[in-house]
Amino acid sequence: MRTSTLRHSATALVAVGALLALAGCSTPTAEGDSGAPAADPESLVLALVPSQDQDGLVDTAAPLTDYLSEELGIEVTGVVSKDYQAAVEAMGAGQAQIGFLPSLQLWQANDMYDASVVLQTERNGNITYPAQFMTNNPDKYCDDAPVERDGMLFCNGADAMAGPAGLDSIDKVKGANVALLGPGSPAGYIYPVLALQEAGLDTDTDINQIPVTANDASVLAVYSGDAEVGFSFWDARSIVVKDTPDVGQKVVVFALTEEIPNDGVALSSDLSPELQERITTALADFSDTEEGSKILESVYSITKLAPANPESLDVVARAAETLGLQ
Repeated sequence: MRTSTLRHSATALVAVGALLALAGCSTPTAEGDSGAPAADPESLVLALVPSQDQDGLVDTAAPLTDYLSEELGIEVTGVVSKDYQAAVEAMGAGQAQIGFLPSLQLWQANDMYDASVVLQTERNGNITYPAQFMTNNPDKYCDDAPVERDGMLFCNGADAMAGPAGLDSIDKVKGANVALLGPGSPAGYIYPVLALQEAGLDTDTDINQIPVTANDASVLAVYSGDAEVGFSFWDARSIVVKDTPDVGQKVVVFALTEEIPNDGVALSSDLSPELQERITTALADFSDTEEGSKILESVYSITKLAPANPESLDVVARAAETLGLQ
């Protein structure tokens, strides 16, 4: 991967401070003052970046951290970052050793801090996914009649569930209230914003930005009418369907972006190769069990963890660079 210096917002630095306080422990560097390799830590911190409402995420992930603690013989504690960049900075500062990160942050952790990208996720057998454009006003954005798939409505060919689709319709977003995540989110910001700009929109002036903190919040903003359009990963509507059973009828997906590499797992360069291998094996084995797969699906909508292809992440870095985010 190429090397670059990435700029980070003040918000990210504030957020990482909160994460570091939660972590509450430090990790020795890979080499001590004498230049000899330092011992592996007696405890590990797993940084989680929420793709949905973070409330209860650590508790939901507890079976995973408990499993890792038992398999490794090292206490593993989960912490939740409120900001995508915060988890990357926590790994760079030695305050988190395992990161479940979106694709851009996987690239950054490797590029900035030499973290090892060891695993990427599979969702329903796929290693990539599109960002989706959602609306509560299908009459405006749908060029054809919405079709239903598994209780969810799609139009403009988005029912194919693979991007790109329906992008000819996104210029209609001009003037709308749009729910979007922070700039570190590939699906909630980078790819949809890039698509809008390529469609000729000035995303600073041509849309009314409604900031949200997670993918489920974007869905709910559209569902409630706070936003006419929202961005999220495909298909974030499934996160909230339990509490809002009619979300698939009221929130219609009308466009999909280009495919995005899946998120995954990065390990701190402070850890010995032997411990990195043990963590990687333990996580992959956990995802192969029925119970583990269910836990990972509840945390991140993951069905399996597979060996990573770090080079596949370059496309996300290039998209971020096009938007001036690095």
